[in-house]
Amino acid sequence: MRLAIVTGTSRGLGEATAQLLLESNIHVFGISRSPNKHLETVADEHKIPYTHYSCDLSHIQAVEKTCKAISERLNETDIETLYLINNAAALEPIDKSININREDLVHHIHVNTVAPMLMTNYFLKQATEQNFHLYAVTVTSGAATRPVYGWSAYCSTKASINMYTKTVALEQSELKTGHKVFAFSPGIMDTAMQETIRSSSREAFIEVDTFKQYKEDHQLKNPRHIGSILVDILTDETNIENGKIYNASHYI
Repeated sequence: MRLAIVTGTSRGLGEATAQLLLESNIHVFGISRSPNKHLETVADEHKIPYTHYSCDLSHIQAVEKTCKAISERLNETDIETLYLINNAAALEPIDKSININREDLVHHIHVNTVAPMLMTNYFLKQATEQNFHLYAVTVTSGAATRPVYGWSAYCSTKASINMYTKTVALEQSELKTGHKVFAFSPGIMDTAMQETIRSSSREAFIEVDTFKQYKEDHQLKNPRHIGSILVDILTDETNIENGKIYNASHYI
């Protein structure tokens, strides 16, 4: 049996990816702060289980509790393959680094770096102990590879995810576990995150006019289109390149 865990399923790429997996007859565990009725409807239509877990990924104890709850469900299942999609991320705080307070910074790092690392580590361990295959992907960004004025937290957390991905993939290859870990950069999509970017002040985010132009010029990609690229890569298990940072633009 194939199952998937997707974070950030309330909207955007997470919702689109979860729906595509359900349409591919894959049981999905969705993680977000609020449930998604649309995904429940899709699951019912395809007669595929969809289970939602309410979790604030900035609270590490809540993440651990959710991992444990899903782990117990996996123990009850004849599982062969688990897909882990660490999609959820925070963009804010958007501002000059000198203006960012401790609470906002800690929240951001917990959501963008600690939670996906913790979840990947947790299910890598379980997959190894229970002898099923794990294919784990974390959504990254082009901001991981270049500094962006006003995005010190976002650029840093996404860069850390890229290096974490490469390091864990190296370990899995050396250990010959068969598990694969990679990252996926979706590019610019028409999502709530883009709305947040466009609402920034130029003082806080110097490139705000460029992102407004993306919207006006219809350059923002549909999340379902990008999700289909991600799902195609993820479910083509034998051809996944361990540790690779995949870029959606190479498939469009």
